[in-house]
Parts: sequence; structure tokens; C-alpha cells
Amino acid sequence: MILHELLNYEILRVIWWGLLGVLLIGLAATDGFDMGVAALLPFVGTSDAERRVVINTVGPVWEGNQVWLILGGGAIFAAWPPLYAVSFSGFYLAMFLVLAALILRPVGFKYRNKRDSFTWRTRWDWALFIGGAVPALIFGVAVGNVLQGVPFTLEDNLLSVYPGNFIMKLLGLLNPFALFVGVVSLTMHLSHGASWLVLKTEGAVQARARRFGTFAGLAAIVTFALAGVWLAFGVEGYRFVSEPDHFGPSNPLLSEVVRGGSWLDAYTTRPWIMIAPIMGFVGMAAQVILMRLWSGWSVVAGKVGIFGIISTVGLTMFPFILPSSLNPTASLTVWDSSSSHMTLFIMLVCAVIFMPIILAYTSWVYKVLWGKVTQEDVTSNPNAY
Repeated sequence: MILHELLNYEILRVIWWGLLGVLLIGLAATDGFDMGVAALLPFVGTSDAERRVVINTVGPVWEGNQVWLILGGGAIFAAWPPLYAVSFSGFYLAMFLVLAALILRPVGFKYRNKRDSFTWRTRWDWALFIGGAVPALIFGVAVGNVLQGVPFTLEDNLLSVYPGNFIMKLLGLLNPFALFVGVVSLTMHLSHGASWLVLKTEGAVQARARRFGTFAGLAAIVTFALAGVWLAFGVEGYRFVSEPDHFGPSNPLLSEVVRGGSWLDAYTTRPWIMIAPIMGFVGMAAQVILMRLWSGWSVVAGKVGIFGIISTVGLTMFPFILPSSLNPTASLTVWDSSSSHMTLFIMLVCAVIFMPIILAYTSWVYKVLWGKVTQEDVTSNPNAY
């Protein structure tokens, strides 16, 4: 009970905001290179044997990496119920596309070798490409929409309402800025996937992965910078009219929010958050350079870049989580869209117990499966994809 009292409602809300960011970063840093590898499959492998090598670099780990996706969804559901309700309703179409693409991945892995046919296997290779590229793109599109504000409002009973028909909602999500942020996400994942292939393969596959990864890494740096410029001059920010109650109930309608200024005003009031975009640029640049020198450290540098890029979004928007473009007062923030104090505390205890177990097991799996994948490995192993 003493710990429960020390971790007051405000602190727990900030902790779970940070943990949500950790889960998103974990997803991008682990399942992200799976998606990058799948998206690069038709380009870095020119023969069936080479493509089997590429697939088997992620074959043993991709299922475990998707745990981060499940944890992220579960954390949003339990720690941020209003965010879960509003976002899963507003991004229903986007999430359907992501899930449909992700379903192609296990099916592609399992069915690709069922027939010794060039046409059959090529079709599944492109299905795996879709399963990697589409989620990476859509995740970025979702972030771009969040930065602009999502077109929803809340009724007095806190029921979320999205006006418009199917076509209007879809076209609203696929706006120029959101698509551009999607390109940032896609190139980031491609670069990370290429770094993994440089680490895990050799010969022609490694050379092609290094070439594609260098291009994707440079593209990620440029698009990340241009997205920041676009955000500064082309996207309005959100702000509170008066300081909200950090210990108040989870009811966004009790706080008054308006649009105006720039999201980048946060760097004036909290200059220390500049470390996030710096980490993004330095990490991605180091990944490109190290991809030609020390492949293992290139993967680490890519994860640093991912940490910086995703942290940049979260820290820039704080305390906003999901702004509303239709009714700014309905915007969801850290201070008014969480679960109860007791729920957050119990969940934190569970996270402290189980998160180290997950990390330890994941580390052990990667240690056991360490080493390069060769054509001899996949041809001699009857369990290989």
C-alpha cells in the first residue's frame, strides 16, 4: 500500500504513457526488421535458394517478435480504454488492411514450399512482400493522421462519433502528409530489415541487401527531416487553454483544448526533448555507415534510430495521445484517458514481473539462433522454410 501511495495517479499515467511508447518501439525494433526483410524478399533474392535464405533469417523469430504487437494492443485496451475505443473505431479500415497483410505472412511461410513451382513460389514471395510493406506503410500513415488530428468527436456520454461514409473515411486517412509519414516508416523498416540481412547472410544476398539498405537508410533520413519541416509549417498543433488536472477523472470533455501554433513549440518549453530527433538522425546515419563496416553494430544503430524517431513523435505531442480535428476539446491526453489509479498500479506490478521474463527469453532465443544462414543450411535442414 505504501508503494501504491507513492505512485500517485499522475506518476502512473506518465509511466504507462512511457510504457506504451516502449511497446511501440519494441514492435518496430523487432517485428520491424521482419517486415523489412519480407518487403525486400523479391529484390535481394534472385533465385529460389537465395530467397529461401532470406526467409530463413527471420523464420525462427518472427512469431515471437509479434508478441510486441499483442502486448501493445493489450496495453492500450487495459491502460487507455478511451484510446482503444476511439482509435480502433477510427482506424478500423487501416487495421483491417494491416491484419489482412499480416495474415499473408504465416500463410506465405508455410505454403511457399508446398509446391516445387516457380510461378507458385513467386506469387507467395510477392504475398510476403505485401505482408511486410503494407503494415510498415500503414503504421506510418496512422501516425501521420494522429499528428494532424483524427476526425472524431465525443458525445456527452463519451461515445465516439466519426461522421462520413466509407469512402470519405478512407480518403481522409490517405491524405498527403499521412502518406509521407508512411514513407518515413516504410524506409525505416526497409533499412532495418536490410541491416538484419547484412548480418545474417553472405555473398550476393548480403551485397544486394547492403545496397538496398543504404538507399533506404538515406531515404529515411531525408524523409524524416522533410516530415519535420512539413510538421513545423504545414500542420497545426494542439494546446490546453488552461493547465488540466493531472489527477482528474478520465473525461476529456472536462478540459478545454484548442488548435493553434505548432507541435514544435514543445521544443521551446522542453528543449531537452531535442535528444529524440538527434538520436533518430544519428542512429539512421550510423546504420548506413556501419552497414558497410560492422554489420552487427549496424543493427544496433538502426534500433537507436527507431527509438529516436518514434520517441520524437511521442515527446513532441506530449501530453496529447489522440487529438480530435473536429472537436479539439474531445482530444485524448495522458491526463484524461487512462484507466483508474488502482488498475494502472496492478498492471505496473504485472509488467515489472513479466517484462523481464519476456526480454530474457527473447534474448536467449536470439543467442541460440545466432549466426549466418547459408544456402547449405536451408537445403540440408528438412525443417527450413
